[in-house]
Amino acid sequence: MFGLIFMAKKKKQSLEEIVQSIQQGDHSLENELIETYKPFVAKSVSSICKRYITETDDEFSIGLIAFNEAIQKYDPSKGRSLLSFADILIKRKVIDYIRSQAKYKNISLEINDEFEEDSQHSSIEAQLSIDEFHRKMEAEYRKSEIIQFAGILQQYDLSFDELVKNSPKHADARKNAMKVAQTLVEQAELKQYLLEKKKLPIKQLEETVKVSRKTIERNRKYIIAISLILLGDYLYLRDYIKGVLET
Repeated sequence: MFGLIFMAKKKKQSLEEIVQSIQQGDHSLENELIETYKPFVAKSVSSICKRYITETDDEFSIGLIAFNEAIQKYDPSKGRSLLSFADILIKRKVIDYIRSQAKYKNISLEINDEFEEDSQHSSIEAQLSIDEFHRKMEAEYRKSEIIQFAGILQQYDLSFDELVKNSPKHADARKNAMKVAQTLVEQAELKQYLLEKKKLPIKQLEETVKVSRKTIERNRKYIIAISLILLGDYLYLRDYIKGVLET
């Protein structure tokens, strides 16, 4: 761990630059990074499990594997930090693990002729409990996703309150703004401009899409937000976009 810290200070490497070295094959640095961020992993896992997690817990092992996966898959061009990406991936993997374990729990009673009706009733109640559990897990992940996205928005001097105020009022206008965002993320030059300058390439977009400059400027904040969702790993927020575009 001390070697990793010393290296970062000596070469003035950011965490993202260290990850790039790891992705290029520096396995010793990878082990040091994972060891250093074990408390971060435990914190992410604990927030899902709603209890204190230690290294002996199965959920911690799942989180550690997810953190390592995040290191390998991290792409700075997506516009987010490694830790933001890792936090989402860890929580998603832990939720998937908890769901898989719930499937194998003994949720029904032994059925015999005398208590068959009661047993069937208990099985229904158990299934309802599992359904409720799944809803809570999805709500937890959705909340986590929104928190992470709010952090990304701050980098662009945006907030959810601003998005609510500046979102297009009509469905057609929202759909058109989403199409503009879709065009932006599909073109490397426009995407790079957004991620580096932290603002919308209005002039270039005007030349690319069939939307007036005035409309682009009016919906600037909304287009930026939709572009960031499309560039990121946002399961629930992407579903919202998909739903609008398919209507």
